[in-house]
Amino acid sequence: MAKIYTKKGDDGSTGLFDGTRVPKDHVRCEAYGDVDEVSAVLGVAGAFAEDPEVAAALLEIQKDLMAVGAQLADPKFGTRPAKEKTKVAEERIAAFEAMIDRYQAELPPLKGFILRCGTKGASLLHLACTVCRRAERRIVSLSRQVSVPPIVVKYMNRLSDLLFVLARVENRRGGEQQIPW
Repeated sequence: MAKIYTKKGDDGSTGLFDGTRVPKDHVRCEAYGDVDEVSAVLGVAGAFAEDPEVAAALLEIQKDLMAVGAQLADPKFGTRPAKEKTKVAEERIAAFEAMIDRYQAELPPLKGFILRCGTKGASLLHLACTVCRRAERRIVSLSRQVSVPPIVVKYMNRLSDLLFVLARVENRRGGEQQIPW
């Protein structure tokens, strides 16, 4: 059985997919670490989701986020063949947009900002949305230094929109009112 600890990071460095080592606070590590955090928050949000359809969607998004993290952790991604599971297809963006449109049809129109609160599931989805936006900012910072697949930025941008809408849906289906600011 492989041990979980390697001791290679005891000097404050970590290994990337291509074998290079970088400091653990490298912008690349910050970017994929934030993506990992989004996934973890979605795991908790799914456990509290009122709607099984929402919980199922979050599980699929977590799989996508593993692919996003894999791309960010591989400095050579896109320059050599990659496993299918590490790719994010443009169709996922279209699927997010369709979900947003479908869910927004059942929501009252926004007339301003709302507070990020409500049911447990909605509150966690609001948290996931803010963590997603931070991850997106880190990915944009990384993209100023190295090549990042454009689909990754687009995916994270659309995901934050979807998470905001899903939080509102969870509140509506959970009987909570959105509280205007």
